[in-house]
Formats: sequence, structure tokens, C-alpha cells
Amino acid sequence: MSATRLGRTLVIANPASHSGRGASGAEVVRRVLSSYGSATEGFDLWLTEAPGQAQTMAAQAGAYDTVICLGGDGAIHEVVNGLMSLADDERPCLGVIPLGSGNDFARTLGLSLNDPEASLAQLLTGTRRRIDIGHVTSDTCPEGTYFAETLSFGLDAAIAMDTTTRRAEGTRQQGAGLFVTSSLRLLVKARETLSCTVSIDGGGERHLDALLCAVQNGPTYGGGFRICPDAVPDDGLLDLCYNTRRLWLPHLLFLFGLSRFGLHVRSKAAQIRRGKELVIDFDGKEPPCQVDGEPMHGTRYRVEVADGALCVLVPKACPW
Repeated sequence: MSATRLGRTLVIANPASHSGRGASGAEVVRRVLSSYGSATEGFDLWLTEAPGQAQTMAAQAGAYDTVICLGGDGAIHEVVNGLMSLADDERPCLGVIPLGSGNDFARTLGLSLNDPEASLAQLLTGTRRRIDIGHVTSDTCPEGTYFAETLSFGLDAAIAMDTTTRRAEGTRQQGAGLFVTSSLRLLVKARETLSCTVSIDGGGERHLDALLCAVQNGPTYGGGFRICPDAVPDDGLLDLCYNTRRLWLPHLLFLFGLSRFGLHVRSKAAQIRRGKELVIDFDGKEPPCQVDGEPMHGTRYRVEVADGALCVLVPKACPW
């Protein structure tokens, strides 16, 4: 193996990820890095034991050259926020070993999914790239949070949070299958739209009756649904997808099916916009909201792109 020099490396692993397979995945990483001493200048492996620990660990990683996160989108979200709390010149490069249900950020990077040995090999033979990171604040959360892949409101967010609840309850469904069944459960009940105004890059306000509203740094969420199919994480922009008209159930189900492949953007009922800064105001009524799968509260949101803020390890065959 011709290894990329990772320097001093910290591995943050969630042993509970992917129904407990994270523990064995962490052992794979330990074994491989121990076998290929030339790949690092020494490494430490830290295992998380509770939610929030990955963020705390990453925030303490300023002495490392590389931080590798092993886990699902939730662990990655925490590690990204921990790294972004460090000054730019102290921020290690991020490597991801995806082991979860959705793995959408890993899809954006072009990594092998739920195969720790294969994705680690991709990191060790890959390259470093700078990517954008999204940041969102709200009237009730002024400190905000960063997101690597997705921020969504309304029905999109309700579906995402339903998948999180079902995983916690022990469902055996994963990835797109889990997203589809949660979507069908909620789509048939979808009645109310959310009244909101959107301003992009300081432009004029646009009024929406939003049923679907997603802000993407990469093209997919929900285990591979191509919501913003042309989004790339290094263009200095965020992609916004929303419905432009009221959608009745048959049309909504049809549009949902098209979104699996990114074909919904050909419909007049969906619109894609891009910008560096978005302000979304829900007229005092709090919508369902999720950030990389984590809930967020508020009625007025400001979303900004941190242009090229994070170094990541990507495979040589990176798709962008």
C-alpha cells in the first residue's frame, strides 16, 4: 500500500454505530494503522461513550495533523463542529470512515460505505481537499451549529427525525429503505404548508408556502436521495431546494420518487437556488428542523457558507 502521510493522527470512533459494528470497525482501524507505521507519526484511538463526546474530543485535537471519524452522520456532525471550534491554523484534516445508516456525507466524498477496511484504504491512498461547511443560527439558538451535508425544514425534517427515532427504537431498516418507509408514513399525512420568506445573498424576499425546504452542501440526504443533485462541497455556495406550489398527495408521491435520482428538479413544482447566505423566516411559527440529523429550534434562521473552511481526505476517484 502506498500510504498518504497522515502525520500525528487521532481516531474518534463510535463503537455503538451501525448497530454496534463500530467496535469491530475500530479494531480494524487499530490493526491497519499499527501494521502500516509509515502512514502516521503515531496514532491514538478514542472511543465515545455518550452523545456529544465526539465533539468534545475533536475540539481537543489541535495537536494532531489528522482526525479520523468512524461512525455515522451523527458522529461526523459532532466531529465537524468540534474541529470548527479550533482556529483555522490549528484545525486538523478530517478523514471519514462511514459506518452508519445514511452515510450521505461519505457519499459526497466518494467513500466506501460500511466497510472500514476499504474506506481506510481510500484515505491512506487519497488526497487532501478543502471543502465548504454550512453554518446555521436561529432566533433561539444564536450560537448556531455547523453542518457538513444537510439542513432541512418542514416535511423533509420531520422525515429525517422520524428515521432517527426509529433507529433509536431498534428498527432493522437502514439507508434509503428506512428513509422511504418514514417518508411514506408522513407523506400520506402531509396537509399543512409552512408560510415563510426566503432571502438569498441579501436579495429581495421570496414568499413560500413550504412543504419541502432543504439546504445542501452535498447532493444527497436520506441515504442517497439526490435532493440537490448538482451540489458540490467546494464551490463556495449552498444549494436550496423547495417546492414552488401546493402539492397534492399523488403529485407529492411522484415527486418523491423522482428525487431518488435527482429528477424532481425537472418539475415546475421544485426549484433550486444557490447562494452564500440565506435568511429563512417562518413568520413566528416554529417548523420541524434538522441539521445533519440533529434537531434545531427557532422561527428565523440565518444560514451561511464557511468557504473552504475544512480540509478533508478524499479518494483519488473523488466525484467532484
